Amino acid sequence: MAISIDYLWKKLAELQENLPFLGDFFIDFPEAEIYLVGGAVRDLLWQRETKDYDFLIRGVSAKKLGDFLRQHGKVSWVGKNFGVYKFIPHLKPFAEAIDIALPRTESSFSQGGGYRDFEIVSDPELPVEEDLKRRDFTINAMAADLKQKNLIDPFEGLKDLEAGLIRTVGDPGLRFSEDSSRLLRGLRFVSQFDFSFEKETWATLKQLIFGLSALREDGTPVVPRETIAKEFIKAMVLHPVRAFDLWDESGAFAVLIPELLAMKNCPQPENHHSEGDVWIHTRLALSQLLSLEFKAEFEQPLNAEIVLAVLFHDIAKPLTIQTPEKDGTDRIRFHQHDTLGAKMTRKIVNRLKLSSYPKESQYYVNEDGLAWLVEKHLILVQGQIEQMRAATIERHFLSPNRPGATLLQLIYCDGMATVPKNPKNHQLHYWAMKDRILKIEALALEQAKIPAPLLGGREVMTVANITSGRAVGQYLALIREEQLNGRISSTQEAIIFLKKQIKNNVL
Repeated sequence: MAISIDYLWKKLAELQENLPFLGDFFIDFPEAEIYLVGGAVRDLLWQRETKDYDFLIRGVSAKKLGDFLRQHGKVSWVGKNFGVYKFIPHLKPFAEAIDIALPRTESSFSQGGGYRDFEIVSDPELPVEEDLKRRDFTINAMAADLKQKNLIDPFEGLKDLEAGLIRTVGDPGLRFSEDSSRLLRGLRFVSQFDFSFEKETWATLKQLIFGLSALREDGTPVVPRETIAKEFIKAMVLHPVRAFDLWDESGAFAVLIPELLAMKNCPQPENHHSEGDVWIHTRLALSQLLSLEFKAEFEQPLNAEIVLAVLFHDIAKPLTIQTPEKDGTDRIRFHQHDTLGAKMTRKIVNRLKLSSYPKESQYYVNEDGLAWLVEKHLILVQGQIEQMRAATIERHFLSPNRPGATLLQLIYCDGMATVPKNPKNHQLHYWAMKDRILKIEALALEQAKIPAPLLGGREVMTVANITSGRAVGQYLALIREEQLNGRISSTQEAIIFLKKQIKNNVL
């Protein structure tokens, strides 16, 4: 995407029209300075939309700034020394808080990688360049002067943005040692923007990646697991393959999710998996998420659920592998890797707190849902889709209580990454299942919704004159099968069908 300083000033002019407090500020404090800083400058230079507006204000005391902001919106003060206000102006388009800060310096008092281990001093007279020194990467260390229409760029962030480079501000060893979460932020930026690391920044990151596992004296992680989770998930969702490669090459997987590395050099039966080992298969499956075919097939943005399901679906293969040479099997097999994989997935979700995003976010991970996807990813492996009960299809793919739509996406990615030597029947199971689902949905559409069961357990027990037990469930399944296939559609027809089954002793 082209860089445009003109676009930056155009959007800032629009922003000032939408934020009257900015104009009022210059009237009340004519000698003061206002700068847009951080990621918003980067994004606007890149002609990307942003809602993440952070302002830096010089020449006004914290008290005077707070008094002024309270006249124009809701204000909360962040920290005793931080010098940051969370500000929501009296305007609906800006319902989210805007950060408005005084210039500040930060110095790590431990160099242990903890983002909390900083001494922070705000100073309204501090030059903006001094504030920018404390920031992580050059592309985030630019400031746009709203009064002078001037870009402050002491570390050549604009040059790195044009070159597609992630470079630390100053010494990378110092920057990463101050706050180890910057290691993950760098991996995420490179994944998100499809950039590259500057040579020294990359070499230092790989040397210090072990800091992600460091613990404090009380046994708590130096880098909170919630922080790790958020950076990892966001990187994986924004660019699954790039993040997968970077987390491997940097050593982040070795430190945080070592279970994945066992997939490397884990062989698969060549007649079904000519693409290579489990690691190659998983990477190929992740690449399907970015394909035009996947986007056309599913027409919805990626979320953490599908990306992590693809990442973890074969994680247990190395632990369950059986070979003709070692175990006397007819070919390489992975007995119960689906069920063990679900258990391993749960452990990883809990260990890294992968459910840290709010439920409404595309980055949210539901532990039960993700484990269920891994456990059920082989549901079509035996084929015979036409013989599968409609009730089974409904339970797995159409139930509101299960991520059935995501399961179909997982099956698609797994199938597309499974490259048989004879491609004649490639993905036939997927297309057959999709056809069955469409037929059931068509029936549901005719009736405005997927039909509710015609009979309940109590009614079955009354008609059949039986007590609660296994037979009740079996009769209910038979009735549901007839209903979903369109052969019965009323309670009376269901009772007649049930009596016929009882008479014929079908159970």
